[in-house]
Amino acid sequence: MAEQTGGDPLFESHDPIFDRKELLHVGHVPDEDRIVGRDDEIQSVAAEVGAITRGDPPNNVMIYGKTGTGKSLISRHVSTRAQDAARGNDIDCAVLYVDCSEANTETRTTRQLALSLKDQTDYRQNIPLRGVGTMEYYQHIWGILEDCFDAVIVILDEIDKLDNSNILMQLSRAREARKTDAYIGVIGISNKVQYRETLDERIDSSFGHRELFFHPYDASQLREIMRNREDAFQPDVLEDGTIELCAALAAKKHGDARKAIEILKEAGELARRTDSETVSETHIQQAQEVAEINRIEELTSGATVHAKLALYALASCIITGERETYKTREVYERYVGICELVATDPITENGLYRQLKEQAFLGVIESEKTGGGRSQGSYLLHRLVTDPKHIVKAVRRDASLEDLPTYDRLRETGPSTGNRDADLESFS
Repeated sequence: MAEQTGGDPLFESHDPIFDRKELLHVGHVPDEDRIVGRDDEIQSVAAEVGAITRGDPPNNVMIYGKTGTGKSLISRHVSTRAQDAARGNDIDCAVLYVDCSEANTETRTTRQLALSLKDQTDYRQNIPLRGVGTMEYYQHIWGILEDCFDAVIVILDEIDKLDNSNILMQLSRAREARKTDAYIGVIGISNKVQYRETLDERIDSSFGHRELFFHPYDASQLREIMRNREDAFQPDVLEDGTIELCAALAAKKHGDARKAIEILKEAGELARRTDSETVSETHIQQAQEVAEINRIEELTSGATVHAKLALYALASCIITGERETYKTREVYERYVGICELVATDPITENGLYRQLKEQAFLGVIESEKTGGGRSQGSYLLHRLVTDPKHIVKAVRRDASLEDLPTYDRLRETGPSTGNRDADLESFS
């Protein structure tokens, strides 16, 4: 019988699987010696914000890259080191982090910045949690910076989730507008390379940022990242080959270190729930499916219903058809029919093309331009980079789309007849 804690037989004092579970937490920033394959990226970010450590104005920077490529990790790591270096030079520097997927309005973001600054100082004024406008939060921000800091680095993670980008102009022009004498450096993070195109020309000019791109990790880097998380588990819990399999699956699917770590964590949870003494390759494979569905759901969480239906249309073409790749026109025909099933007006074929292009950037699909000869010209072929059943399960998690046919129902329809109406009738 397991050793008990506090005399309550409901709780065990010893976790049989995990030892330092925090090493597998998404928000955990590891020590420098645990950061793998990002030396160049660390140097690049440091080059943009490093002036702040010498009492000079930093550059604003936008970091682009797919999910799990180390954008947030490196931004926080470099900013913390810059803060320490600045303090070593008698420069009072603050580091502020905002997840814009949660604080997705200017008011929420400025409120979080103001509260974070207050937590780091002896600022005594009350900062209301509600009932005041954005400008009042800005006044608190300027006041705290003016009284307590020489410089601040503001990290805006998933910046593309903000409903507007006015905060970029406010922060970048604060010193020029004599709001504060503190230098402000902004690090924006996005997995949407098209984000800059959405910026108002005036804001883009004011922000004047540099752009950096982070590439996915390869299999060897993912292996090393996983090795650096082994001590999250109890000794001898991980069976031989589990780390290698976890890294190989993540590299093959998306090169996403965050999801590789999530797979490892979920495998441990599966082992614990089934009272297994070790984490096996079977646990890794089961966890990979769970993580992949979660990954797709996360990538599409802020997407329009049409982006989700576009993915579902491509997945259903593959499931009911006999090919792995489909033209934009073929996907569009299936998409229009699916819109009928969920009583949604379809967007144009060009609109669907843009949705597929966005999903290709996120790494959910791959799109390849090919030639069809003199009679057809060139066209795009789209394929999924994950199992279509993962797409179907992820899309159907949207409450408004849960009535779409399941993967098993699509499989029952068999090969496509080439007739859209007949195909849709078969699974409607």
